[in-house]
Amino acid sequence: MEEQFVLRVPPSVAERLDRLLGENASTDDKSLDLSFEEDGRTGTFVIGNDRFPASLFDLPCVVESFKTYDDSVLIKTADIGQMIMVRDPSDPAPDTVEYRHGLTPPMRDARKRRFRREPDLNPELVRRVEEDLLNISTSGPADNIDVEAAEQEKDGDGNARNASKKPVEEPVSQPDVPEAATNAGDPDRSDSDESDDSI
Repeated sequence: MEEQFVLRVPPSVAERLDRLLGENASTDDKSLDLSFEEDGRTGTFVIGNDRFPASLFDLPCVVESFKTYDDSVLIKTADIGQMIMVRDPSDPAPDTVEYRHGLTPPMRDARKRRFRREPDLNPELVRRVEEDLLNISTSGPADNIDVEAAEQEKDGDGNARNASKKPVEEPVSQPDVPEAATNAGDPDRSDSDESDDSI
């Protein structure tokens, strides 16, 4: 698979890029450069003699890209998870690393509208569950029974739970009875061995 990203530019830059890729570029639009600073999120996009600020964003969801050679069979080429947004110098710099919207209008404000919210968990409850899991994982099977019994006594309703249960009856064992032999007289012959001895 290839490594790809989405490049979003202002309309004026898009026209110049279109001319450059269509080989109808003037001599001053021949140079094209993209460089990033040490943080890896902010950079500069250069086309011709003009410099534009650029930012690298994480998309809220993965976008698949495909290519085709015959307009009928599509071949997946990459999973795209990032976008480089080139903006006008007068536009303010973003303060987040994740882009709020998807690439298409239905994915507008995708994180808020499309994805499940993170549950609000009580930190004390999380700590107690972690301790219980660690106790269970470090103790053997016999120790788990003791822990369950101790917890039932702590709850105080251990007897109330077991009072409504019926005692389990053990199955009655059958006396050993030998199976009836089908060929009691001739141990060498089977029931299907009814051949004629006259041959």
